[in-house]
Amino acid sequence: MNRFLVMSLALGAIASFTACSKPVQFVAGTQVPYSAMNKSVLDTCEAYRLNVEHGDADALMLMAHKQYWEDSGTPSGSDDYGYEGLRNVLLTRLAKATDIRYSVRYVAVRQSCASELAVGCRAAVDVMIDASFTIMNAFGKSQRPDKRDQNQLVLEWDGHRWLFLSGM
Repeated sequence: MNRFLVMSLALGAIASFTACSKPVQFVAGTQVPYSAMNKSVLDTCEAYRLNVEHGDADALMLMAHKQYWEDSGTPSGSDDYGYEGLRNVLLTRLAKATDIRYSVRYVAVRQSCASELAVGCRAAVDVMIDASFTIMNAFGKSQRPDKRDQNQLVLEWDGHRWLFLSGM
């Protein structure tokens, strides 16, 4: 058999196998493969996103785990904070921002639970954030900075709902 014929048969077999395979379903609006657990995690992340846009610090605190810890992604530990530090950040920084736009693209979800939710299951959600807000600078003039960043949201199932362990 010549090389061309072998190559043609191989490509034809791959094409027919691909055409017959079941299409992958995704959580709506994402490229994250659909599963009930992935959807429930992303539903919580969407509620978080909306609470950020509304500047609702109280609702955001209700979404945080009591063991919340933020290391701010820096080598120095001086800017790390826990649950009470999160409250302080939300009440001081978020309260100063208006006209918040907080767009999130969900890149991936990795979970520690194999097939069903159990207390202590964790999920890591990789996201790309595109945000802007209006804030007054030191001179009393309003500014509208744009922020783009990648982040990881880490959540834990408490038996009733997903709570954020980090990333808020």
